[in-house]
Amino acid sequence: MEGFDYRHQTTITKRQVNALLDFAFLDNRENLVFIGPPGVGKTHLAIGIGQKAIEACYRVLFRNALDLVEELEIAEMKGELKKALHRLAKVDTLVIDELGYLPMGRQARYALFQLINRFYEHRSLIITTNKDFTSWGEFFHDDNVAVPIVDRIIHHSPLYLLGGESYRLKQKTLS
Repeated sequence: MEGFDYRHQTTITKRQVNALLDFAFLDNRENLVFIGPPGVGKTHLAIGIGQKAIEACYRVLFRNALDLVEELEIAEMKGELKKALHRLAKVDTLVIDELGYLPMGRQARYALFQLINRFYEHRSLIITTNKDFTSWGEFFHDDNVAVPIVDRIIHHSPLYLLGGESYRLKQKTLS
């Protein structure tokens, strides 16, 4: 967290981030959602908050959305989805990075819904995405799936809309 450049990312303040580090959102089973274009610090914040949570003795698991969905699909094909969901739900928070980056097939949507439903009001999610919720029907290919997933995610979630230019692109142009 110490390396986060608040001068570059002006849509979230150090005070807002520090307020999250009391981990009341974890104790209250709330989610955090960071929305914004690539390179604005979503993943940095999610990892940093997750790391601080680990230091505070919370159990945290980080998964890239694509890897997570693939893991769930494989478990489903093996008839072990319930077991995989149970294992994932042993953490206090699951960080899902880059949700919505790629479209999902029917089996992946089903598995992800099962995971989100399992966590709903029992565990916390920290989600990073470059898609606002009105676009989730696109990568789920089905508003009938997107709406209940979004509903469960945002019901107990502060949403942080991050903006600005890509930090990576800025660094590249300076060198």
